[in-house]
Amino acid sequence: MSDSVVEPSRNEIWKMFDTISSTYDKTNRLMTMGLDRYWRNKMASLVPQGDKIELLDCATGTADQIISLMQKKDSIEKAIGIDLSEEMVEIGRNKLKKHSFNEKVELQIASALDIPFEENRFDCVTMSFGIRNVSSVELCLQEILRVLKPGGRVLILETSIPKMRLIKFFHLLYLRKILPRIGGWISKQKNAYQYLNQTTETFPSGKVFCDLMEKAGFDKVICHPLTCGAVSIYQADKSCKK
Repeated sequence: MSDSVVEPSRNEIWKMFDTISSTYDKTNRLMTMGLDRYWRNKMASLVPQGDKIELLDCATGTADQIISLMQKKDSIEKAIGIDLSEEMVEIGRNKLKKHSFNEKVELQIASALDIPFEENRFDCVTMSFGIRNVSSVELCLQEILRVLKPGGRVLILETSIPKMRLIKFFHLLYLRKILPRIGGWISKQKNAYQYLNQTTETFPSGKVFCDLMEKAGFDKVICHPLTCGAVSIYQADKSCKK
């Protein structure tokens, strides 16, 4: 199996997410066999300690990550989610209405490359399955660093490629051959799920991404591989030093 994959364009990718928004959650459950819920819950365990935490979730989509965080962490006093897909955000708003913490959460239309908040605002910034879709990973990391408080933490959940050769082979087979068929069957948008597997394979995961985070100015960068390395959570802090 060839490892050569064409780098897809990320320009205005929010339009694609608008087209698959109605089936996005159902497709995620099926394609990950429900593991996406476990991965999101794992993120909650890494949220920094403290009371009255203010949290920002970038590329919030249908709000699955914010909902998971709010269910697991009573210490989150306020959570804001931003995304450029209006259709995804509207679904997220409707889902939030079913929860008691709805008034603590606000969803906005905004870009992770131009976060509309002041410097040193948030105790924690999360981003799940979104950074591989931005047109500039470096700019996204700079923006996250800017809005974090000194001592604040970023948690990024993203797809990655397993290192073990046999697992990698079957993982790539799934990404290239099976995932687009499942996603296309449910959403009727096969091209969208071909794009998703291409972004997974071309995203600088593992140590390469950790190096990018350190270069952006983050401290204490840690990679937490999950499910044999099929996804990873990247954890890092903003220095308290001036």
